[in-house]
Amino acid sequence: MTSSTKAPVLFISHGAPTFALEPSQLGPLLSALGQSLTNIRAVLVVSPHWQTRGVKVSTASVPETVHDFGGFPAALSRLQYPAAGAPELAREVGELLARAGWPVGTDERRGLDHGAWVPLMHLLPKADVPVFQVSMPHDLTTASAYQLGQALAPMREKGVLILGSGSMTHNLYEFRQFAGKPEDYAVEFTQWVRQTVQSKDAQRLIDYRRLAPHALRAHPTEDHFLPLLVALGASANDEAVDVLKGGIDHSVLSMESYAWGAS
Repeated sequence: MTSSTKAPVLFISHGAPTFALEPSQLGPLLSALGQSLTNIRAVLVVSPHWQTRGVKVSTASVPETVHDFGGFPAALSRLQYPAAGAPELAREVGELLARAGWPVGTDERRGLDHGAWVPLMHLLPKADVPVFQVSMPHDLTTASAYQLGQALAPMREKGVLILGSGSMTHNLYEFRQFAGKPEDYAVEFTQWVRQTVQSKDAQRLIDYRRLAPHALRAHPTEDHFLPLLVALGASANDEAVDVLKGGIDHSVLSMESYAWGAS
């Protein structure tokens, strides 16, 4: 593939598992984006719901749909996302990461966690594109997440869409079951991130915990923000970024998402 036809990079805020059933504002945007995707050989997902010692790559040929949550409607546990895996491409990713200096292993049994299949049910509802996952190391930082994305970037030339699945804000201590007015801090944090992404200032995003307004409140832990740094690292400096304004669900979960190289 030429640089003009390489696969896109996405950061998608997957929100609560109920997003699979309640598309809200972001779902239709993902559906429209998915319809524009062509010649995608596979989707590589980095999700905070698979964290390991070192990096692991899932090589399952038929990954199961993992319902890794509790306390939600029973209908969620009946949902299936029957995409095939991509063992050969996954092993190629493992070799790529090893050459870049990452301690890496494979997992033949790992299925798709809800950070993968929930957004994909809107993006690629037919489940007709192979999907595999790359884990997040337990000791991943914003800087090393960006480096992980840089190491994965060459797979785009081979038609592999790189999807960082996380959340623009993720303070579950303030989660509200029923929608209300968006909290000001979630709005202000989202606006800061959007401006920083659009200005292509990777260093400011790496240092977001110190620079962004309300960073600690927006992310008491960093796991759901790190996939954005992975996606940013896999994008190219000269690529335009499309902003998917997904709104704010449950008053505090910003669903804003980004796409590089998808226009």
